[in-house]
Amino acid sequence: MFLNIDPLFNEENIENKMSKKKKQNKRIRDSYGTITLKELEEKGLVPKNFHLFDGVDMNEYQLKNKTDWWGKMSTKQKLEKMQDSAPRYLTKSRFRQALDCPTKLYYTKKDNYPNSMSNDSFLMALAEGGFQVGELAKCYFPDGYDITDKGYEDSLNKTNELLKQENVIIYEAAIKYKNLFIRVDVLKKVGNEVELIEVKAKSSDGNDFSSFLGKKGEIASGWKPYLFDVAFQKYVVQNAFPTWNVKGYLMLADKTARATVDGLNQRFQLKKTDKDRTYVEIVGDTSPQALGQQVLSKINVDSIIDNLINDLGIRVVPDQSFEEYIEYLSSNYNKDKKIVQPIGSHCKNCEFQTNETQEIAGKKSGYKECWKQQLNWSDDQFKKPLIFDIWNLRTPKLLEQGIYYIEDVEQEHIGEISPNGDGSLSSKERQWLQIEKVKDRDETPYFDVDGLKKELDSYTYPLHFIDFETSMVAIPFYKGRKPYEQTAFQFSHHTVTEDGSIEHKGQYLCTEKGKFPNFEFLRALKKELENDEGTIFKYAAHENTVLNQISVQLRDYTLVEIPDKDELIDFIQSITHGANHRGNRDMVDMLDLVKKYYYHPSMKGSNSIKAVLPAVLNSSEFIKEKYSKPIYGKDSEIKSLNFESGKIWIEKDDVGVVISPYKLLPNLHNDIDSGTIDEFIYGDKLADGGAAMTGYAKMQFMNISAQEHKDIANGLLRYCELDTMAMVFIYEYFKELTG
Repeated sequence: MFLNIDPLFNEENIENKMSKKKKQNKRIRDSYGTITLKELEEKGLVPKNFHLFDGVDMNEYQLKNKTDWWGKMSTKQKLEKMQDSAPRYLTKSRFRQALDCPTKLYYTKKDNYPNSMSNDSFLMALAEGGFQVGELAKCYFPDGYDITDKGYEDSLNKTNELLKQENVIIYEAAIKYKNLFIRVDVLKKVGNEVELIEVKAKSSDGNDFSSFLGKKGEIASGWKPYLFDVAFQKYVVQNAFPTWNVKGYLMLADKTARATVDGLNQRFQLKKTDKDRTYVEIVGDTSPQALGQQVLSKINVDSIIDNLINDLGIRVVPDQSFEEYIEYLSSNYNKDKKIVQPIGSHCKNCEFQTNETQEIAGKKSGYKECWKQQLNWSDDQFKKPLIFDIWNLRTPKLLEQGIYYIEDVEQEHIGEISPNGDGSLSSKERQWLQIEKVKDRDETPYFDVDGLKKELDSYTYPLHFIDFETSMVAIPFYKGRKPYEQTAFQFSHHTVTEDGSIEHKGQYLCTEKGKFPNFEFLRALKKELENDEGTIFKYAAHENTVLNQISVQLRDYTLVEIPDKDELIDFIQSITHGANHRGNRDMVDMLDLVKKYYYHPSMKGSNSIKAVLPAVLNSSEFIKEKYSKPIYGKDSEIKSLNFESGKIWIEKDDVGVVISPYKLLPNLHNDIDSGTIDEFIYGDKLADGGAAMTGYAKMQFMNISAQEHKDIANGLLRYCELDTMAMVFIYEYFKELTG
């Protein structure tokens, strides 16, 4: 945040521009010393030509007594003091934030309120390619002017100067109306005809925006943040330039378009500055001709956003017009006044939650602060399990009734509870099982021995455990591919024989830049599984989905002839299911086994393999005994392709709890702290494939050293091997339970 300072201020004319009080203020501070301007500029905390004495006042008592207040302040305190006088603009990003919860406006951009979203932007960019999409969009509008200035005034001045031209294209155009401030991704001006183009890494089906609206004409929930964003921008621009004819657009990744050149993604390399800012470096020719067919579509959304702006059947909030709501948000934000939003389901994933380390360091939790102020809670009350943890439960109605704790939920809140037709746990039964165990303070696991035994007895040996790692990015890596197509770059394969012998049987990893690996991946998988009729296991639906998508890719692929196309399609059909087929070796989903027959309170409602594995390891004395010995590795009893001989899987913490093996693997991203990695990967942001997805993306479109490339590749191999070994651990536990 920068102060609104005239860049033409200098030492020679300063006295003429300062009030008497500020002159006195300056003399006092000059007497006692200040932070140096050079230090501030080097840290990127102030713009060039900034002068420390601008905008800082002392009260009359301090002036009268010449209190050494400035000299006694820390650098941080001085910066906070200066920032108090900076303009508090409601930007489009803060507007989007307020749509989720307006209380967040009070916490945002304050160092004492940590924001987890600010820590994982680089990882999200790696995984999804959002930064690259923005740069690609600029290439589709060549000869534009890029406003790179971060300060408000400089960016506004440069934009206004450019807008004097009759025809102009501006990237990141800065426009202000009252205390509303926006940066337009792409602004195209032809006379008074102006296009506002908001670029997003979200996908669309060409120019069709029928999915934007629900059956009753309302904006679909998944599209609200994007359409409200464009509406906000159009509102600002229309009011700032009333004579303009403004049109609003979304520019999205077009799932119907195919890249006609190789290495499109790799031309936009993601990088980080030493201040952790993410940016894109352009590599090679990015002229429209060199980029080939466009893979982003520009969609006019005026028919929707005009109704929103003019309150024609669509509203942001029920009791306020669009203009009233914006004024309400901007006024409160400008005054730094907290808007109290009632506790609701939106609180579950609040980015202003703190961890223990942050709290010890004196940081504040915006999340806890809200609950304390509204419910008068103490710190101890946060320790009890909240209803947010109940698996697959919709919470809004419970929260409206003032029910926050799992222990306060009753059967009538869940609805009718009955088992599945085969006697296994239904969703309602599983929810109530979790609630009961919290109520009874019961930490013991639940398992259906008979149901599990029936399942296990139906399997054919040898058993095969497979796990895929894939990537879906907005800008295709390869010629002939579409945005957000699956790229299958890795698998791991463990086997278990009837006598209980375990082996890491095979694996595949493609790290080569610009190579489309899917068909080679499939051939390698087929070679692993085609030698017997043993049962194949996956965890969740991912593997089935990926294989069916590769089947479609095989049918559509026309760039070169694929001699074994039919053979590969038949193989996929044999081990998958779909709308019109079920293979004779259709993969068994271990996630379904867990949901139907097993639950442990430590899973806290999650059925992710990273939640199930620690529960299993801590429950099974057999597994703890077996894998506390050095029996795993390249030359050990249980053969591994990636771990050295004598690998021990069971390690315990200070209180005797088995540590998740995933926590024992090295960090794939040495330039990112482990806490951020854990939150990103083990949270809900990218689920179980987060580590591999970001690692692969790093190798694909970042300029990294040969050593880092090797380290990431080795890390990916170990992660994926652990994924299939985790499935083996779960199988062994189920086998132990059923005798």
